[in-house]
Amino acid sequence: MPTMRAAILTSSDAGSRGEREDLSGQRLCELVQEIAELSDYQVLPDEPVELERQIWRWIRQGINLVVTTGSTGLGPRDVLPEVARRIIDREIPGMAEAMRSESLKHTPFGMISRQVAGVREETLIINFPGSPAAIDELWPVVAPVVPHVLNLIRGETRHDALDIDQPVPPGDFGV
Repeated sequence: MPTMRAAILTSSDAGSRGEREDLSGQRLCELVQEIAELSDYQVLPDEPVELERQIWRWIRQGINLVVTTGSTGLGPRDVLPEVARRIIDREIPGMAEAMRSESLKHTPFGMISRQVAGVREETLIINFPGSPAAIDELWPVVAPVVPHVLNLIRGETRHDALDIDQPVPPGDFGV
């Protein structure tokens, strides 16, 4: 069974300058390690070119899962959805919709979060909001399907062995 390799990217001006601790990125690192090997973790400013370059580096390194946090709101420097859309060639709107739907159960501000999920080559990219509470609320929504998505983008499309009524166990993406 192949090992899933993941990388975490936090987009935060204050975090990149060391003015704010990156609690969201740290939380994602903990959660992602439940289903994947964490290969890298970066905190970068809300600069589209820097963010895009880093994600492309990971794609070229064969990282299977890139999870981002921050920069999904409506502030003038919130740019990750636009960066993600420039990179991905296949969007997965249902993942982002499910995350927003869950978020609305906790706060009305969930409707203004602009996270994106999609695929480029054999890399799944998922944007999360920049709040540790949102990470804890939304990770359980997408984590069960991540291994299956990675199988699909690698061309492993056999569905006969997949029991769709049961979530894929963490770390088990060899159906």
